[in-house]
Amino acid sequence: MASEEETVDQRKIRVAVIFGGQGPEHSVSCLGAGNTLGAIDRDRYEVIPIGITTDGTWVPVPDRPERLALTGGELPSVESAAAEPTTGLATREPAGAELEPARPGRIPTVLSDVDVVLPIIHGPFGEDGSLQGLLEMAGIKYVGAGVLASAVGIDKEYMKLIFAGRGLPVVRHVVVRERDWPLPGAGEATPESKRVLDAIAELGWPLFVKPARGGSSIGTSKASDMGQLHESIELARQFDRKVLVEAAVDGVEIEVSVLEGVAGGPPDTSLPGQMMIEGEDEFYDFGTKYLDPEDRMAIPAPIPAAAADEIRRLAAEAFEAVSCEGLARVDFFYTADGKILINEINTLPGMTPTSYFQKLWEASGLPFGQLLDRVIQTALAKRPGLR
Repeated sequence: MASEEETVDQRKIRVAVIFGGQGPEHSVSCLGAGNTLGAIDRDRYEVIPIGITTDGTWVPVPDRPERLALTGGELPSVESAAAEPTTGLATREPAGAELEPARPGRIPTVLSDVDVVLPIIHGPFGEDGSLQGLLEMAGIKYVGAGVLASAVGIDKEYMKLIFAGRGLPVVRHVVVRERDWPLPGAGEATPESKRVLDAIAELGWPLFVKPARGGSSIGTSKASDMGQLHESIELARQFDRKVLVEAAVDGVEIEVSVLEGVAGGPPDTSLPGQMMIEGEDEFYDFGTKYLDPEDRMAIPAPIPAAAADEIRRLAAEAFEAVSCEGLARVDFFYTADGKILINEINTLPGMTPTSYFQKLWEASGLPFGQLLDRVIQTALAKRPGLR
């Protein structure tokens, strides 16, 4: 927390932007950080970029957004962005001391001198409540969902359980744990693995298989027969021991961005957008999301107005069902017969130049810089510690 000797009214608000991390979405986080650094209002905020390397070390990173951009097809990393001397990045205890790297498991002391943290870390140890709990224990305010919502939001099994418990429509699915799935040639199936096999059979073909606690479509694939299903589960297991197998939905993908309501009001929702997946693309995969410069979303979604209103209502309900705070993106399927299904909620949505979280808000009349200002101000209004 910032020093009481100098009030926020007398200086700029100090914001630590934390990005990178140990998960497979490290580069996505870096892209989002670069985009954020380039958009945040520097007349109002003093920004302190802090990267977490793939081994968990917290390091200072130059305040240079171009070093966190996609360059020549190469994805950025904290290690590459920090690979030059930093200047002007200092703590104030003691005054003038440079921010030193903090080894894994320890946070840099500079965080004790900021007003708020803006985390842009996806996946494990960043989006799952780990970082949020650390900041709460340290009494540091931060943008976004708290520990519970973060943990629920990243675990698709429990996310769907809560949605279903609140009466929200979800996609039919089966959770596959390590003990549930026999590898080819592993011998006779156990009663538990047979139950899982029978449940998967009821879903029909094709199926989509994904890590239960992953994002950015990393480790996600489509299976059209038993052989592909085995391959898809093994691929997903490279990123998470728990795997989600979902029935394919014959419909279009719709996304809605959500912001915590102002002064305790209900959540605000953006215009819905529809993913335009064409040609050989099976689904909106990692390459299409981050490496393809083509805009793949129609905003507003070309669906009936009544369906768009219902999707926005369900997005707000999903936000509140998991006790989300700050910001989120909720993804849906809309079928040809007008059925709406919730796919998932993202409690720390991507903020890369190609991400649709901010594009949906821009189309709804809220530019990215103002969007960042709103989520920061929302976080500053909260009490530090347990939410």
